[in-house]
Amino acid sequence: MEIKAAVVNSIGEDYQLEDLVLAEMQPDEVLVKMVASGMCMSDETLKNGGGTVPFPNVLGHEGSGIIEKVGNVVKGFKPGDQVVLSYAYCGSCPNCRTGRPAACDDWGKLNGIGVREDGSYTFHKEDGTPVNNLYGHSSFTTHSLVHESNLIKVDQDVDLRLIGPLGCGFLTGSGTVVNGLKPESGSSIAVFGTGAVGLAAMMAAKIEGCSTIIAVDIHDSRLEVAKNLGATHIINSKNEDPIEKIKEITNGIGVKYSVDTTGVPPVMNTALTVLATGGVMAPVAISGKSIELNPTTDLILVNKSIIGVLMGDGIPQLSIPQLVKFYKEGRFPFDELVKFYNFKDINQAAKDSISGEVIKPILIMDETYKPLESR
Repeated sequence: MEIKAAVVNSIGEDYQLEDLVLAEMQPDEVLVKMVASGMCMSDETLKNGGGTVPFPNVLGHEGSGIIEKVGNVVKGFKPGDQVVLSYAYCGSCPNCRTGRPAACDDWGKLNGIGVREDGSYTFHKEDGTPVNNLYGHSSFTTHSLVHESNLIKVDQDVDLRLIGPLGCGFLTGSGTVVNGLKPESGSSIAVFGTGAVGLAAMMAAKIEGCSTIIAVDIHDSRLEVAKNLGATHIINSKNEDPIEKIKEITNGIGVKYSVDTTGVPPVMNTALTVLATGGVMAPVAISGKSIELNPTTDLILVNKSIIGVLMGDGIPQLSIPQLVKFYKEGRFPFDELVKFYNFKDINQAAKDSISGEVIKPILIMDETYKPLESR
């Protein structure tokens, strides 16, 4: 079938809306009509060569849509189901079997090589040129073939235009706190960078009962958003030294936990420095940049830890419905962070995200979609 997709033909190029041909559906796949997709900074990083994904490629990994057709070995889904798309995993390796699919032994192969497990492509140009996919599905498209492990069913009363970003950005931020850091009630945390991931981490910290939640950024407008969403303290690191300010806030002790969402080396170093003795830092940005540290003085003698947390170390089929529940209860108001764009305006949406003007752009592929209450 013919579809419309935003194709990146080579590293650093803009998105090009092109007509592609979708391959035949395999037995363990479903055909999803995409309603919307969030844009993640990881897409921008990958688009500009900050990864190993092959090109040409249809990026996007925060999709939401409606199932139109189901493969004959797929269980638990049917045409008409509303779904969010997240990462793929094998389901059978030791990590998957013990409830950690984000640490799947085959995570890189299933999500990054751009083809199915059998080496076939899901997208082709009209002249037959193969086009790679991302995360085993790609969401910057009007239709996609999706493996059942990528699928998370959501209730029919959920607005599909809104919830695609739960598949990565908001899952990553909240899960890093809940599943990675696991803060105790009453503990302290500093979040560096108040984009979608950072604000999700901060909202999760509030849900988990952290009593001191410090947001650090260089944009006053974003810091005001953070304050409205539960930050107990805000620091503009252009105007104040975050190390000294956090010492002041914590009576010289430092914070028990920190999250860096920037991937900027000096900021990552600061996120480690502000930890109290015994503190834990989680760097989550996919930036490819490094930091230098002395294991003896920076970690061992102060009993500090740095942990890696991919995709919030969450099980999407459990974590995403939980985030939807928190949203309905008013405890995870991520809808305050989004701006909608028509699919054709994808390059403008990307620019607005990079500039910081918009926290979470969402592309609308299906302008005819209406949530349940409007039907």
